[in-house]
Amino acid sequence: MVVAVYKMTAAFPEKERYGLTSQIQRAAVSIPANIAEGYGRVHRGDYLHHLSIARGSLAELETHITIAVRLNFVPREQAMPIWNMTQEVGKMLTTMIRTLQKKP
Repeated sequence: MVVAVYKMTAAFPEKERYGLTSQIQRAAVSIPANIAEGYGRVHRGDYLHHLSIARGSLAELETHITIAVRLNFVPREQAMPIWNMTQEVGKMLTTMIRTLQKKP
């Protein structure tokens, strides 16, 4: 998903390099980074906390993509595959969180 986001944002206007482009890229990178950081922690509660942060970054990414489409930085058809990926990642995060919350 991160690679697809970087490819999509490469076509954004140059004036957005430090604006929406940066925001989208940072939100996308934050998702796997927080999953990895949480996994590397000793306590399950820390892992759950980082999974929650990853979900927040995912919601942020979805919002940024919607804004980019509305500003005509990217055609909706080009953004849809990434948006679909965000839906799948969201389902996986939800499953991971629920599973970890159930364990004693």
